[in-house]
Amino acid sequence: MACANFSFTLLVLCSCFATSFIACHGFPVHHNNPFHHRHHPRFASHNYRDALTKSILFFEGQRSGKLPSSQRMTWRRDSGLTDGSTVHVDLVGGYYDAGDNVKFGFPMAFTTTMLSWSVLEFGGLMKGELQNAREAIRWATDYLLKATAHTDTIYVQVGNANKDHACWERPEDMDTPRSVFKVDKHSPGSDVAAETAAALAAASLVFRRCDPTYAKLMVRRAIRVFQFADKYRGAYSNGLKRFVCPFYCSYSGYEDELLWGAAWLHKATKNPTYLNYIQVNGQTLGAAQFDNTFGWDNKHVGARILLSKAFLVQKLQSLHDYKGHADNFICSLIPGAPFSSAQYTPGGLLFKMSDSNMQYVTSTSFLLLTYAKYLTSARTVVNCGGTVVTPKRLRTIAKKQVDYLLGDNPLKMSYMVGYGPRYPQRIHHRGSSLPSITTHPGKIQCTSGFSVMNSQSPNPNVLVGAIVGGPDEHDRFPDERSDYEQSEPATYINAPLVGALAYLAHSSGQLEVLAASPIC
Repeated sequence: MACANFSFTLLVLCSCFATSFIACHGFPVHHNNPFHHRHHPRFASHNYRDALTKSILFFEGQRSGKLPSSQRMTWRRDSGLTDGSTVHVDLVGGYYDAGDNVKFGFPMAFTTTMLSWSVLEFGGLMKGELQNAREAIRWATDYLLKATAHTDTIYVQVGNANKDHACWERPEDMDTPRSVFKVDKHSPGSDVAAETAAALAAASLVFRRCDPTYAKLMVRRAIRVFQFADKYRGAYSNGLKRFVCPFYCSYSGYEDELLWGAAWLHKATKNPTYLNYIQVNGQTLGAAQFDNTFGWDNKHVGARILLSKAFLVQKLQSLHDYKGHADNFICSLIPGAPFSSAQYTPGGLLFKMSDSNMQYVTSTSFLLLTYAKYLTSARTVVNCGGTVVTPKRLRTIAKKQVDYLLGDNPLKMSYMVGYGPRYPQRIHHRGSSLPSITTHPGKIQCTSGFSVMNSQSPNPNVLVGAIVGGPDEHDRFPDERSDYEQSEPATYINAPLVGALAYLAHSSGQLEVLAASPIC
């Protein structure tokens, strides 16, 4: 049941920016900062600062479009320079989602939201990496603004995935159709639209102080895109099933994105319209459902954690229930606690599913650290059927998951490319696996690259910072390029880990809190 008609006026924007409540680096440094007073051990099992640097650098390897002179992943070159031209729209830029050469708008928007949330919660701990994180966000938001330039229309994909997957070629060489797919009032996509609104709203907070003009543009666009998402309801994979499935079908429906999008617009604008929307529609949109998997498809858990902050930290009593909803998620993760339902491998890794499981490890780790921050601020705990779970316990669980990812596992392998002495050598990634333009200037034809894809040779171009799908439920990892479930990286695996690594680097004494926000 939708809330009453949105009638947004200049008042919305005035309320958005009348109060500047968030520093560009995430939060101000003062005596109430829950990180500022914590003891920093001088020893850590991992170099989280190095991992943080690499986790952000990865995004440069996924760039589409005209690369800047500051490009550090130098084996990449310009690509997709005519994207959108077939429909007379500029859709150059953005990110390739994973190891192929398609730009999928749904996971790209979620990646943007999570990168922004990482900066908002932990950006003040990132030190020199903060600017790189902002640039990673802006590369996406510049594209999302292009994709939403026309009212009641969102361009949600560039590239025909089936035809792209029939080739194994570098993005610089691709000659498969750069087909453009959109949602509009006749073929709606509330899920992708509301996620795009969430991404722009979250990113507007990142840039509010350091580029207020850009931030205002994003929040205005987020408001308009969310209106479209709510007014014309439907899952985008209904109308675009042939093109977006099975790659990024909206399996969970669109209700979770509407709640998630409203939560971010509430945070970005402080306009009571969104709080009212959440109060009226929250239950209908699944606020209390027991779905405990957070990723590019299902946002319910993220919305619960985000909205719990309004109650825990900002004392907004009307959102009291979201603390309970968030606690239910936390309790599902605690081994041995009542209501625990999570599965772990023998080596201790959270295991949700065989296809790209590491995305759930990174997203869950981020949520644990973020909720621990909120609980610490509110001086409270989680009660799981009589088992008291403290913020410290949540941080310990999150750290164990990140440490497993970085090498504390039965195989002693880091699942982040370029980090540690042993990491995946044959990742499922076209650009990384084929010779670079520098070493092989000549075009590599569509099917010619499959001889490389099927070989056992290591990838010649190291996609530094890429996190692969990870081991199976028995902690096994074959390091086979053809095994996309375990060997393919993706932007939405990295995005939440950026925030988690910033926290861990700081808490282990590898980073110090910024005294002031640097120039944007």
